[in-house]
Amino acid sequence: MKSYSIQEINNVLKGTLIGTLSQNITSPEQLELASENQISFIGNKKYEKYWNSSKASAAIVNEDIGIEPGTNRAFIKVKNAELAMSQLLELFAPAPPQFDIDVHPTACIHDTVIIGEGTKIGAGCYLGPNVVIGKNVTIYPNVTLLDYSSIGNGSTIWSGVVVRERCHIGNDCILHPNATIGADGFGFSFCNEKGLVKIPQIGNVVLGNNVEIGANSCVDRGKFSSTVVGDGCKIDNLVQIGHNSKLGRFCIMAGHSGLAGSVTLEDGVVIGGSASIKDHTTIGAGATVGAGSGVTCDVPAGKVVLGYPAIAAKDALRQWAILKRLVNETRK
Repeated sequence: MKSYSIQEINNVLKGTLIGTLSQNITSPEQLELASENQISFIGNKKYEKYWNSSKASAAIVNEDIGIEPGTNRAFIKVKNAELAMSQLLELFAPAPPQFDIDVHPTACIHDTVIIGEGTKIGAGCYLGPNVVIGKNVTIYPNVTLLDYSSIGNGSTIWSGVVVRERCHIGNDCILHPNATIGADGFGFSFCNEKGLVKIPQIGNVVLGNNVEIGANSCVDRGKFSSTVVGDGCKIDNLVQIGHNSKLGRFCIMAGHSGLAGSVTLEDGVVIGGSASIKDHTTIGAGATVGAGSGVTCDVPAGKVVLGYPAIAAKDALRQWAILKRLVNETRK
């Protein structure tokens, strides 16, 4: 079991230590569930009231904290408690699943595959012709990498992932279980004789560096060229990214959200859970689409939109308030 003194933890977080603590910290935990040997965090002043009833012996807190830790308890004051908590979780994180050997004998690896130094490949994986794997890549069991695909240095590919032919994953990416990169885009044309005729999708997918794709999410290949997910984008579970969409840097898409074909997200866009974006629309840099919203037209940079169809968040909230009053009046 990992165990650290409060001073050792503060050396990592580089905060300001308030109070004293005799015992070591064995793990982090939520404020209301923590025991005497655990550390928690207070990221908002409204949670200060729960400190006295918590059994946690220490907490990471923001600099504006308005309470004292108490006897044999300690605070580590930092500028951003949530960011510091992420560093703390790394400190206590258990080791990932281990490999007895670097390349499992049941992995099916074509003779033309190039594998970089330090790469590990688990049982039951399939690596097709001309696949290129960088250095220090971790590929867990039952991953499929089809012809001419590539994985950049330091990336982690979890079990069940499929990377289809000619798709390219950047450096330091994480693909969570059962993510699919490069499935066909949803393209059909109506024909009087044959009904719905499939339109071939001959493009690919390109993921930048430090991209994370959640479990069971899908990034479809382009019809002609590439579907692109830019550096630093974070995609939640059960997300759909349609063919030929282009995501800039550091975009976030929460669970159950989806992009239709040829959508453009500029840098720093945030898409809330279950939001849907119409095809051929552009969401400007730094814009936010609220959870459950439906975007049917372009959104200017920096704007916050909400509702279905999505409009400026302030206008949507005003409309909802008026509707609520009208409904209440009809009940009188």
